[in-house]
Amino acid sequence: QVQLVESGGDSVQAGGSLRLSCQAFGSMDSSWWCMGWFRQAPGKERERVAAIYRGGGSPIYVDSVKGRFTISQDRSNNTLYLQMDGLKPEDTAEYYCGAAYFKNEELCYRGPVSNFALWGQGTQVTVSS
Repeated sequence: QVQLVESGGDSVQAGGSLRLSCQAFGSMDSSWWCMGWFRQAPGKERERVAAIYRGGGSPIYVDSVKGRFTISQDRSNNTLYLQMDGLKPEDTAEYYCGAAYFKNEELCYRGPVSNFALWGQGTQVTVSS
């Protein structure tokens, strides 16, 4: 069983930067693992922020973070990253790392968030104005 552990959340001023990390413990050898960052603000549904296949390829981003956030991975140590620059108060949320085995790219990039089978415990990001 794969376990995901996030870290890196913090409180920052608007315009600041943070880098989130997600360490995966367990076997994720297949290129068809879809890895993503999600966030959930109080009273709102969890949304997909960025996603990428473990095998590589072009990542996707929700429109509100394009040009500010960058998802990347280090497959040698099973770690997924989210570099967040130009943070805004509306980025405040609990951020989660999620993973799922999808051979259908549409499911990875645009499918229901509820289809993701594996989740980390979350890490809080708070951006003040």
